[in-house]
Amino acid sequence: MQKHLYFICPTDQLEPIINNRFKQTNFYLTSLGNSIAFDADMISEVKELLETENINDISFVLSDDNRFVSDALENKDLSEVTGLSGFYNQIERQKERSQGVRQTWNRQFLILSYHLNSKINELKQELNEASTDPLRINGMIYQRSTKTFSDIYSDLICGNYIGVN
Repeated sequence: MQKHLYFICPTDQLEPIINNRFKQTNFYLTSLGNSIAFDADMISEVKELLETENINDISFVLSDDNRFVSDALENKDLSEVTGLSGFYNQIERQKERSQGVRQTWNRQFLILSYHLNSKINELKQELNEASTDPLRINGMIYQRSTKTFSDIYSDLICGNYIGVN
């Protein structure tokens, strides 16, 4: 049976949805707003999990109404939660950079995509793709209104920043 590692936010309560939608053996690593820090200890744990469980698929998933992303974009009531200041700063920078984006783009989806692409790139860099088995790493956004998972916008669209001419 295929095995899959999901990075999720516990407040999104996506475990049962993922388990019902994706019939496989699922593993979860949680952090608020997917703000996980890939320090040496965490990378060691991730590598060990991937190797011992023979996992080749990884997904970063957030819901379109994620509590922490929404708060970072609006009120910042939770900005004092330990470990979230860098996350809030990143979301705020992307919000500012996306101000001029055409209305054809879903701005919330764009910001979520940027954030998840950033986490994917961090993980890839830290893992150094040293494994002989190729890892497949992607990002998805769960849209509650339609109860669907959508692939995030490409890293080509969500580069280091969004520039609008």
